Amino acid sequence: MVDAGPRFLYHRSMSQEQENKNIQAIGVLIVDNDKDLARAMTESLDRIGFECTCATSGQEGAELIQENIYHIIVTDLMMNDVDGMDILNLAKETQPDCEVIMVTGHATVPRAVDAMRQGAFNFLEKPITPKRLQVVASKAADSVRLRQTNQQLHRRLDEKFGFENLVYASDSMKMVVDRVRRIAPTDAGVLITGETGTGKDVVAQAIHQNSPRKKKPFVAINTAAVAEHLVESELFGHVKGAFTDAITDRQGKFEYANGGTLFLDEVGDMPMQTQIKLLRVLEEREITRVGDNKPIKVNVRVLAATNKDLEAEIDAGRFRSDLYFRLKIVTVHLDPLSKRREDILPLADHFRKQANKKNHKQTKTFTQELRRWLLDFNWKGNVRQLKNVVESLVVMDLDEILGVDDLSPDLLDEQPAGESEGSLSLLPLEDHADLVGRSLKDIERWAIENTLKLTGGNREETSNILGISERNLYRKLNEYELR
Repeated sequence: MVDAGPRFLYHRSMSQEQENKNIQAIGVLIVDNDKDLARAMTESLDRIGFECTCATSGQEGAELIQENIYHIIVTDLMMNDVDGMDILNLAKETQPDCEVIMVTGHATVPRAVDAMRQGAFNFLEKPITPKRLQVVASKAADSVRLRQTNQQLHRRLDEKFGFENLVYASDSMKMVVDRVRRIAPTDAGVLITGETGTGKDVVAQAIHQNSPRKKKPFVAINTAAVAEHLVESELFGHVKGAFTDAITDRQGKFEYANGGTLFLDEVGDMPMQTQIKLLRVLEEREITRVGDNKPIKVNVRVLAATNKDLEAEIDAGRFRSDLYFRLKIVTVHLDPLSKRREDILPLADHFRKQANKKNHKQTKTFTQELRRWLLDFNWKGNVRQLKNVVESLVVMDLDEILGVDDLSPDLLDEQPAGESEGSLSLLPLEDHADLVGRSLKDIERWAIENTLKLTGGNREETSNILGISERNLYRKLNEYELR
């Protein structure tokens, strides 16, 4: 039994003090109709930094559980009115993330073990020492924190890959997001196509993060980056002795992703022999490790991506047509950045904010000259290249205003000729020849409307590009009834 008297001395080292700071956020409810024991346990946990509430009857404990949130509940198993099993059931019903520790006498240990089968974290057999109580409560606190960390991770992933946080302004990306929104809740395989750097991996993660599998693993493998003789081992795993370097059994990506999503990037570069085995896995939903004969059932959603024309690869005999049609149950195509220039400035500003946070900078905006350069530039590396260029701008900046002077000299050498201020080719939304012979008002209306589309509706960016004040732009919007 816990002794609440002065014989128990608590010496705190610096490491213990630091540990206690982490414990302070953990709320504990102690329920025991033995008032002396309840208060002694409360004092024991209070001393190492837990925030404790004491209830001296099962009924009082039940009422507190219904009124408050606790991370850990320590309850006696045998009580007169509401016993420990009632407390356990109520806690799991109303506070499923809390951990319940049972306190029991020697005669009721079997019941305490049964309580653990029903969800209790652990049990303490009387008499209880302060040290034993603190150790078990601290382990329960670790379990709570791990669960909180996982929940926070899922929240951050939701924030990062939620549809509302994808940055775009172009009609083509709006269509992509609408398509992905329909695809994500299903279990269909998806083939994502587009040039290198267009964001195929981001779309794959958005599909996973908005699917019923989002709490299971998302596993990505770039098949082009793995040596040809190791691709099968990476995907399906191997057993000890399967080849020279196989010194232990190894789990493959399919097994690791079981229950979740496997993303096969650059699937067009997969060796032909591996394509045959992948097709069988997709059809039979089971894998066989290299060097083994025992099949292993897997439940994995497969997303694939490629920058190649797979139909041309099929004609050339480098890709299997049956695998192609098995992978492309649904397709998503991402246009290059050169075909969706409306996305450039919104993306650049998004990457600026990310780079500020990463590099501890405080850049505020882009100069008008740099905006035009960003719109004119031929983004061969697409969104990935844009992100890298913007981070370089932020790193090199000295005055918190990003300008052409912050660009790397080699990028300035790449700027296309004739794509300067006022270039209509930046706005490939209509046939420019149609503007010939039109009134200046019609051309002005066209320029404002399409620049608004280009900037994703950002009036400040639009006025800067057009070289007019925001007030003047607002007046023009009303005049031309543009919203």
